[in-house]
Amino acid sequence: MEYARWFSILDSTSVVVFSPSGGADTLRGPVQSLVCMSTSYVGFLDAIGEASVVKGVSGLKFAGTPGLDAIEVGYDANLDYEAVLKTRPDYLLTYAVGSVEPAYLAKLRELGIKAVVLSEHLENHPLARAEYVKLFGALTGRLHQADSVFSDVRDRYLSLVQPSVTCKVLVNVPYADSWYIPGGENYMTRLISDAGGEVLGAVPGRDNSSVISLEKAYSFAQEADFWLNTGWCSSLKDMSLIHPVFKDFNFPEVWNNTLLTTPGGGNMFWETGPVRPDLILHDLVRIFSPTSVISSEVEKSPFNYYFKLK
Repeated sequence: MEYARWFSILDSTSVVVFSPSGGADTLRGPVQSLVCMSTSYVGFLDAIGEASVVKGVSGLKFAGTPGLDAIEVGYDANLDYEAVLKTRPDYLLTYAVGSVEPAYLAKLRELGIKAVVLSEHLENHPLARAEYVKLFGALTGRLHQADSVFSDVRDRYLSLVQPSVTCKVLVNVPYADSWYIPGGENYMTRLISDAGGEVLGAVPGRDNSSVISLEKAYSFAQEADFWLNTGWCSSLKDMSLIHPVFKDFNFPEVWNNTLLTTPGGGNMFWETGPVRPDLILHDLVRIFSPTSVISSEVEKSPFNYYFKLK
């Protein structure tokens, strides 16, 4: 792999998936049926024209891939085992939060379901996440197409990377009274850095997010040139409803990554963004950079995931 750490291609239809806690699983294709516990997996498969192998999805109502013919299989502790069995999956693909496997995996394996934990969400480099398209390409017998998709994404991404930091950026809004700032090695921090931005409060060398106080966020807001990823807010008025102190914030330019949402409340930033970080980077470069330093192609291209709050 050029960037990805947690899987490797064996041959045109086989991959090895590594666990951060040790161990590995070998997956062999071509598959006919998959259950996906993350809609980002659907995005990878759709990018190579193989979304039809998805027969079950966790959070189906949030998915935005056109023509997806799948059933809802539930979530975590409320997984619908009968629905999973109905799809007769070659593999159920899921993820783990932390070092402990989801509890439902043991039950699935008792039922004869091949459940495999992917670590795509733990990859910090945007191109490392994008490279998982090769995993899905091998599983569906379309590794050649997946290689082509990744190469195009990689080349465009690298062509957009900005040589220096030109602005300061505040990210996120409070969640349950906690304000999370991604670490210096985080996926989102890397995207912002490659676009020429500095994430205020990001701890250098750290993957995980840290929590800052509302007072610290207020200080950052006075310093920031841009504010990104504002949750459910679609207007500056919405921002003032999150917390009373926001009414006193000196708002910089505020942009949210919810330009493309689904009727069920999903956000395509998380479904298609992992396989297309070049599109995310394009948006961020357009936001951060003066028109005098970006190409006319970037300047004139429409936004893919971001819009400006007014």
